[in-house]
Amino acid sequence: MLRLYQRKTPERNVPFTPPVAEQRLVLDTIVGLADLAASDRFAAADADTVDAVLEGVGQFAAGEWAPLARVGDTVGAQWTADGVVMPAGYAAAYHAYVEGGWGTIGAPADWGGQGLPFALQTAVLETLGTANMGFALCPTLTVGAIEALQHHGSPAQQAAYLPHLSTGEWTGTMNLTEPQAGSDVGALRATATPRGDGTWSIKGTKIFISFGDHDMAPNIVHLVLARTPDAPAGTRGISLFLVPKYRLDANGAPGDFNDVRVVSIEHKMGLHASPTCVLSFGDHDDCVGELIGPEHGGMRAMFTMMNNARLNVGLQGVQVAEGATQAAIAYALDRVQSARAGGADRAPVRIVEHPDVRRMLLRMKAQTQAARALVYYAAGQVDRATLGDAAAKARLEMVTPLAKAHATDLGNEVASLGIQVHGGMGYVEETGAAQFFRDARITPIYEGTNGIQAADLVGRKLGLDNGGAFAALIDDLRREAQAEDLVVLVGACDAIGRRLATADADDRLAASYPFLTMMSVALCGVLLEREGRALTGEGDFETMKRASIHFYLEQIVPEALGLRAAASAPATSLYALPAAAFAA
Repeated sequence: MLRLYQRKTPERNVPFTPPVAEQRLVLDTIVGLADLAASDRFAAADADTVDAVLEGVGQFAAGEWAPLARVGDTVGAQWTADGVVMPAGYAAAYHAYVEGGWGTIGAPADWGGQGLPFALQTAVLETLGTANMGFALCPTLTVGAIEALQHHGSPAQQAAYLPHLSTGEWTGTMNLTEPQAGSDVGALRATATPRGDGTWSIKGTKIFISFGDHDMAPNIVHLVLARTPDAPAGTRGISLFLVPKYRLDANGAPGDFNDVRVVSIEHKMGLHASPTCVLSFGDHDDCVGELIGPEHGGMRAMFTMMNNARLNVGLQGVQVAEGATQAAIAYALDRVQSARAGGADRAPVRIVEHPDVRRMLLRMKAQTQAARALVYYAAGQVDRATLGDAAAKARLEMVTPLAKAHATDLGNEVASLGIQVHGGMGYVEETGAAQFFRDARITPIYEGTNGIQAADLVGRKLGLDNGGAFAALIDDLRREAQAEDLVVLVGACDAIGRRLATADADDRLAASYPFLTMMSVALCGVLLEREGRALTGEGDFETMKRASIHFYLEQIVPEALGLRAAASAPATSLYALPAAAFAA
């Protein structure tokens, strides 16, 4: 007869410690925050301010957001007749975020923001997302909406909406995808018809809209792609519209409901605290939108938002990797199991003493730090481009697909290793290890799949400035690389990149993903070496950093060299199999 047991092990509270020392090192050595602060634009980003921001948001995230991560996963956002209702505690925690001014860090000073560097805002979002990744999607999307309106909105639109978005009082969304139009944005069918008063009647359905509805803010500002009458086919005929959940009254406050309805929310593998909505616009022909930018200029305006979003999705890879690593280390330091092989003492030891567990933990540390260096490096290029640095703008173009794709790949790898460190308990939900893996899995998919990022790298970025942008990046990597294998990897990237620049389209695309990984590891290796050269102390943090960097250069860089064959292979082997034969 089967015996039923009641498990007595309580649910673990997954530990969270803000990685302030690591963030500060990366901001100093990779971003060059002191150089940014020397400009008039970012003069407020002095050392004391940066320290206060990093410490303050760390305390806030640990105290307010991290304790809600579990209920966000187990209960999640709920769809009701009155719209989406967030789990208990979320509205109060979001209000605390707004009142604390954390939404204003990188928002434009003209509209109530602090105008601090994007790189510092990146650190703030990392801390919030590591504490509670699903929750942090809400302010992350608002950042993108601010960016789009700042660059493409009319003065009236900016005055009406940016002050509220900059504080986080109102939240923003991005509405591209439709049931028949995923990666092929040009296939969308949502329509915008002139109303005769300068506004437009919006009608259509959008899917996969993160935080498309919730009960934490008095208004939600949707940025919606739609087609105007007689618009050209494909992406050339797309326009961008500002569509609030509630229309503004004469005083600029939320007034009448704007006929934007939540049809449903998705039942997802992870990110349960982030409601992924199906939104219907204009069911009762009463949805009013305002054109952002020129008619048929929607893709240009939307890409401003999407490029921002791609870096922030890469940052989600850092968030989940940091969280999974902290949880795995805490477990390995606590769990006692078996004697260490080869030791004279046969007493059981903490699993952190076993060589294979140490291998996994060091890999998790090294890959997390590599992902952080890569994403922060891209964020620093955003700030330099803002200051008018043309070379930084070109460099940002080159590294955006690397930051989005490689950092999210690493987030998935590290989250999977975290489960392995926990062993059987990692597969059991009560430890919290599985949540990191479930949450991470979407990141290589949304905001342009990682395959699309790789295609962008070889299809467009290699040809920027007639190959000059790629050559400049390779030259910088050659100048800094020191470890022998890293020097070889940079050379291999150069040779493969130059060949792919003139290769057949199929061959370029067949090689794109391994090439993107090689480029990413080469850049990460150089950035980690730079961090290592800046270390001067002998404390635990410096010891950990040196060990992680050594592991990366000795084990991960050589792995990337092993991708040369895949990055050099033609597409013929991929098409040797007829499509129908895949099902054989």
